[in-house]
Amino acid sequence: MPVKIIRDSKRTTAELSGEIDHHNCAALREAIDAELTRSSPSILCLDFSSVSFMDSSGVGLVMGRYKSVGAYGGKIELYGMPGSIEKVMRLSGIEKIARIVK
Repeated sequence: MPVKIIRDSKRTTAELSGEIDHHNCAALREAIDAELTRSSPSILCLDFSSVSFMDSSGVGLVMGRYKSVGAYGGKIELYGMPGSIEKVMRLSGIEKIARIVK
């Protein structure tokens, strides 16, 4: 699976890898949502450092997880985005709902 989940007491990190597109986004959503249901972290970190390609499905992935963690007061942080992915995220206005960490 193109996601590795790492958790500690307050934070859950989803290390994403490969391509994020409409073909594999459902599996990513399911894996991350299962962990959110289990642990309800204060902060969900999505690490894009090993993502080679992302289409608009990646923006939808972040927005959906924002709604999930927001339901219980959690926040989202985005890490390690390659330049092209960061550009797509910023153009979508994602920094209004998620903190982008360099």
